[in-house]
Amino acid sequence: MKKLLAILALVVLIGSNFFGHSLMNALADETEQIEMVKYYTSVQIERGDSLWSIAGKYIENSGMTTADYVKELKNMNGLREDIIHSGQYLTVMYFVPAE
Repeated sequence: MKKLLAILALVVLIGSNFFGHSLMNALADETEQIEMVKYYTSVQIERGDSLWSIAGKYIENSGMTTADYVKELKNMNGLREDIIHSGQYLTVMYFVPAE
């Protein structure tokens, strides 16, 4: 009986060491989320621009997919289709780390 109790204690000790170490490593690997601030600006559409190319320029740090960003551009600018013309102005959003 004492032998079984000693083995059980050893298993618990080793298990808690392993899982405790794994938990601490997982917590240490978590990266701190940088808070982003959303800003808006107006851009003039140039020849060859598309909603998708504009999204590619301004999507950085947004956490959005390109499709979601394009959808948001369309909503913000009252567009029903993906068609834009040079000379038009669009409101776009961009993201900057908070200070």
